[in-house]
Amino acid sequence: MTESAPALPAEVQGFVQAWAESFSQVLGQISGSATPCSFFAEAPPEPVPAGDGDLWIVCACSGGVRGEMSLRLPASGVLRLAQIFMSEPPFPAAEITPEHREAATELLRQVAGRVASALKPDWGEVQLRLDPAPAAPSWPASSTAWLRLGEESTPATLVELQLSAALGAGLRAGNAETARAGAATSSSGPVSDSSAATPSPLDGQVKLDLLMDVELAVTLRFGSRRLLLREVLELHPGAVVDLDRRVHDPVDVLLDGRLLARGEVVVLNGNYGVRVTELAPASSV
Repeated sequence: MTESAPALPAEVQGFVQAWAESFSQVLGQISGSATPCSFFAEAPPEPVPAGDGDLWIVCACSGGVRGEMSLRLPASGVLRLAQIFMSEPPFPAAEITPEHREAATELLRQVAGRVASALKPDWGEVQLRLDPAPAAPSWPASSTAWLRLGEESTPATLVELQLSAALGAGLRAGNAETARAGAATSSSGPVSDSSAATPSPLDGQVKLDLLMDVELAVTLRFGSRRLLLREVLELHPGAVVDLDRRVHDPVDVLLDGRLLARGEVVVLNGNYGVRVTELAPASSV
């Protein structure tokens, strides 16, 4: 049974449900038996805290919906899904190997392929690209959900989903665009190829208007520095870490972890601010 909560916007619920149903289909096809999958908008009663052995995957969405999402599979889930994918007997105490992590990643890619097909009626053609990540994403999540794989009576295999604000906005805009197209087709009937190929000049503005009230998290980056593990362990109150940026160099303005602009740091009413001096190329936003 799929559980949905009003805390998630309707479009996000539909997106997460597509992942839950696709997980169920792929796991059922591989194992040869029905594998239920439910989703939760709130942390389940038996959440698994983040750990060093977790598998982090970043899903980049393009096409009908644009944005990013992260998937976190705890170490126990990595092993369980890999054993299913590799037709290994379930052995919770087994040591997780690189082959297990690759198998779990490939299984997630197969699930993503099903999700793309499930999204098509509401959001059109959507491409999902999955890439392993070393840790949690740098951008803050605007929506979070959890998938629970397997029967309620069995130990939980959880997958944590975090959606960026850009993806939430894309889901809302794409769903509204599809609904308007369907309404126009229903009211006016079939249209000729010539009229279908000529979009209304207001379409772009209407779609843009849907995004105007969406809140996006913007981050200011003063610089970065790679540290050896030894240097990290030696950190203490009062320690100074040199960054790779000089005092007068412009700082980066990031949107969902991507470079949006550069500028100068200013102080406004006692708060830090940034005066934009240059915008990043459109292809990098």
